[in-house]
Amino acid sequence: MADYNLRMNDQVYAASSKLDAEKLRADDGAFFGSVLDTLNHILVGDLLWLSRFALHSDRYQSLNSLSALPKPKALDETLYPELALLVKARKFVDKTIRQWLDEEIRTDDFNRSLVYANSKGVVCERDFCELLSHFFNHQTHHRGQISTLLHQQNIDVGVTDLLIEIPDLIKD
Repeated sequence: MADYNLRMNDQVYAASSKLDAEKLRADDGAFFGSVLDTLNHILVGDLLWLSRFALHSDRYQSLNSLSALPKPKALDETLYPELALLVKARKFVDKTIRQWLDEEIRTDDFNRSLVYANSKGVVCERDFCELLSHFFNHQTHHRGQISTLLHQQNIDVGVTDLLIEIPDLIKD
């Protein structure tokens, strides 16, 4: 999922960069309004979840590097009003996600629950593996909205299927 996430973010950001600043900020009726605001929302969600995930194990040291980024207070917060700065932050977060999953997470981490406070301060306890699935699914959901907004502007995001990330086990 981290590979898919990285590829799709690269594709969506490359496609989004074809919009001028006005169109990037235009409220086109998506849940978070514009392409830029939806991209910001994805990053906000990532930062909130990754800060919660950081508490799951002392091994998750790479996630501490995200403390250099803004701390979102609301799901609709615009952390980066300019695409260039958002791209830089997105690449840093995606690199950190890969490092965390490649180097620090262990299989037994998936079999434990995570206790965290949601954005309204309500304490929850949920299965960590399912939360990680939600983390990636959330991104996919909102990138789908962005790809629709871009398609309406005749901008192609490219192949969005996860299938190309799944190795074919049949060998020739």
